[in-house]
Amino acid sequence: MFDWLDYLVELLITNVFSLSMDSKLGSSIHFFIYDTIKIIILLSFMIFIISYVRSYFPPERTKKILARFNGITGNIMASLLGIVTPFCSCSSVPIFIGFVEGGVPLGLTFSFLITSPIVNEAAFIILLGLFGWKLAVVYVITGVIVGVFGGVIIGNMKMEQYVEEYVYEMKVGTAETEKLTSKERTNFAIQNVKDIIKRIWLYLIIGIGIGALIHGWVPEDFLVKYAGENNPLGVFVAVICGIPLYSNAMGTIPIAQALIGKGVGIGTALAFMMAVTALSAPEMVLLRKVIKPKLIALFVVVTGIGILLTGYLFNAIGHILI
Repeated sequence: MFDWLDYLVELLITNVFSLSMDSKLGSSIHFFIYDTIKIIILLSFMIFIISYVRSYFPPERTKKILARFNGITGNIMASLLGIVTPFCSCSSVPIFIGFVEGGVPLGLTFSFLITSPIVNEAAFIILLGLFGWKLAVVYVITGVIVGVFGGVIIGNMKMEQYVEEYVYEMKVGTAETEKLTSKERTNFAIQNVKDIIKRIWLYLIIGIGIGALIHGWVPEDFLVKYAGENNPLGVFVAVICGIPLYSNAMGTIPIAQALIGKGVGIGTALAFMMAVTALSAPEMVLLRKVIKPKLIALFVVVTGIGILLTGYLFNAIGHILI
């Protein structure tokens, strides 16, 4: 799909920068420029399409839909809605308050909160462009399973008493969903493209930059030794390393791509990506404003186990996905 871009960037590296594609510097610069342009193109196109669809599903409507379901069906619906109505971890507190105040069961709320940052349309299309449809589809399915698994466990443990009392007393409003014309939805989608690119470009550049450094400079034997498929602790180490970081899926995918290119297991790289987006330390700090430490700990343990299982699964079947 992007062979033309690869060719143009290679010409830029060799003819303008006078660097060899076989050199570490040339390889890193090519990775950085190529992935930056490609991801921005993919993001802009898909954000526009999905934003148009998402104009029918603002947070208020999402909350109303979830409030209708109970049991595992509700957890599945919550995770699926987490895909089409993604929120970054910085939105976790207002979304959590809105759902709980609106009567959405705690387990369903957590299914939504787990899946939403891990799986979204932008992450899917980038995975599709970088790794192919099989890995992209399996990633989405496993992301939903992690959300459903986490939400069911938390819901069945009846942890409502570990939500801060003031959350149940808040009233966040019940504004009706605005009816938009096709032109207004198009304008909304265009503005959303601008807003999202503006909000994530720094994470994207940092992620691609780290990926470029790994791609060009980190020795393959180093990463394979400590995070390769033959290291049974590789996935666990990836999750532990990902938790202190803060980014979104778009910023972590280039890092995962570079890690896989160096011989790291597919599951190990994707487990790292999931940990960064779903279990980041900054998100835990934000969630502490609305839930108590015991519930945060349960959330981390349950989600972490789901991510670990996903990582080991991907490592086991990764050779048939790429």
